[in-house]
Amino acid sequence: MKLKEIMTKDVIAVSPDTSIYDAAQIMRDKDIGAIPICKENLDVEGIVTDRDIVLRVVCEGKDPRATKCREVMTDRLVVGKTDMEVESALDLMGDLQIRRLPVVEDGKLVGFVALADLALNNRFDHASERALSDISVPSRPQM
Repeated sequence: MKLKEIMTKDVIAVSPDTSIYDAAQIMRDKDIGAIPICKENLDVEGIVTDRDIVLRVVCEGKDPRATKCREVMTDRLVVGKTDMEVESALDLMGDLQIRRLPVVEDGKLVGFVALADLALNNRFDHASERALSDISVPSRPQM
């Protein structure tokens, strides 16, 4: 099965100049844990997660209304392609210890896949379990 068959297609994205406060409000309202950061033409520039907000804004004492997404987003982004096999995506997510994967086509954001969504699909529950196990292995502390 391909990612295009199971991805969430109704993706919310914000611009790099969106405040962290506004991004967090969208995440709360839509009950999502990550939001892609895109240019106007849906070129993906990065991603901001709820964890990024806590560690890079709250813990740093930054003002979420004055801090822009571009300042705290992860910009070395891993993306999936619409024609990628779900199992390959799960392997990639496990290997890189990521829980969310923006999906692009011709460089444009077209969907989103979350490990939690895949875990709910009986067809992928074992592969999701394996990926989650890989993700849950503690990474080495960075010095």
